[in-house]
Amino acid sequence: MTTTDGTDNLQAAQAAPEARKTEWRRAWRALQGLIADPQRTDLVFEIGDALAGPSYERSFQRFLAHPDGRRLLEERPSLLEALGDRATLATLPVGSLGRSYLEFMEAGKLTADGLVAAEAMAQRRYATPESDRDRQFFGDRIRDMHDLWHVLTGYGMDEAGEAANLAFTQAQIPTRGIALIVLAAAAIGPKDGRLTWQRYLLRAWRRGRCAKLLTVVPYERLLALPLGEVRAMLDIEPPDVAHPEGVIVASRVDGAVPMAAALNSAEHRRAAA
Repeated sequence: MTTTDGTDNLQAAQAAPEARKTEWRRAWRALQGLIADPQRTDLVFEIGDALAGPSYERSFQRFLAHPDGRRLLEERPSLLEALGDRATLATLPVGSLGRSYLEFMEAGKLTADGLVAAEAMAQRRYATPESDRDRQFFGDRIRDMHDLWHVLTGYGMDEAGEAANLAFTQAQIPTRGIALIVLAAAAIGPKDGRLTWQRYLLRAWRRGRCAKLLTVVPYERLLALPLGEVRAMLDIEPPDVAHPEGVIVASRVDGAVPMAAALNSAEHRRAAA
């Protein structure tokens, strides 16, 4: 990351902005809305924004400190553009990361820019502080990784799959907003004597904890590789290893977490767009 005259601009990027105010009341209202209507993807972003505090900056600084993160800031590839190019993804080998992603999105009738629209919907209601170019790039990129992480983890677009993917994400990008949603998912979800559902979410979190730092991965270069090979490369346990009893597939009617499916709601993504 350099200026036009070749001087190092890293120091400028490292200068942290003023800490964000934590808005618990706003987050609680949004969470209640999300529990009532799991299709409200925009409320997921609102919870994240209300509880952002210093967590986003910590994740950005971790990204910035990694050589691969700095390389991404220099090259500025568009993950959204790569994932939105369905014609190219369709030419990739069956079983590759990119082809598996395309199949996942087509099965759910989702589009790569669906989360962009949902995020914009949330931002229209509340003014959010402007980010500098580097932090905006980082924020856009982690937003666009969401569905790709579903493919890497094997967690589906059902409500249980969304909750598990968020638990995995919390280990990689710790934020109060995601933590609140996952804790609510654990509390509202089904309970038995063995706490099967709650232990399942904990294993999803541990799986994310054991993986390499996924925010710095140049996914654009990995789309043609076999999905299993990419998982091994990134230290992501295969689903059958992480969950030998099987990946849970459940939704509200099955007693799973009622708000967990919001990020992958095809209906709401289309409405947001």
